[in-house]
Amino acid sequence: IRAAPEAIAADLSRVRERLLAETTGAAGLVLIGRRDLRSNNSWMHNVPRLMRGRERCTLQVHPEDAARCGLEEGRPARVRSRTGEVTAPVEITDAVRPGVASLPHGWGHDRSGVRLGLARTRPGASANDLTDEALLDEASGNAALNGVPVRLDPAG
Repeated sequence: IRAAPEAIAADLSRVRERLLAETTGAAGLVLIGRRDLRSNNSWMHNVPRLMRGRERCTLQVHPEDAARCGLEEGRPARVRSRTGEVTAPVEITDAVRPGVASLPHGWGHDRSGVRLGLARTRPGASANDLTDEALLDEASGNAALNGVPVRLDPAG
């Protein structure tokens, strides 16, 4: 098994430099996605039993970044990228590293044409509004859906 193909290994220094440059600004972070067992796919957001309990479409932020950006647990944060912005309640946790924020996949059910009745009552924020068509994984040429540069601010 080639655990580190030459093309990937040769690209690591560029990736390291990019990550350091994007996370050393006043409020710059990179956004990654996540999944929840009761919310792996968006259709699950329309199943009453699976939608019970706590809010699952939260923005997870490390305590150091939350303090630096003026964010508070449970309060809404504005997440901005080059291509858009969304608002999501903050979940402060050390489950994410400093410099990283995490927003789950598959939300944003408040758009016109969505016919998921229950899901529309808890629409959540769509990470797709933040992805950048110009951001590519240089080694593979694929769209980069994680590691999207973002800025966080308290909303409202």
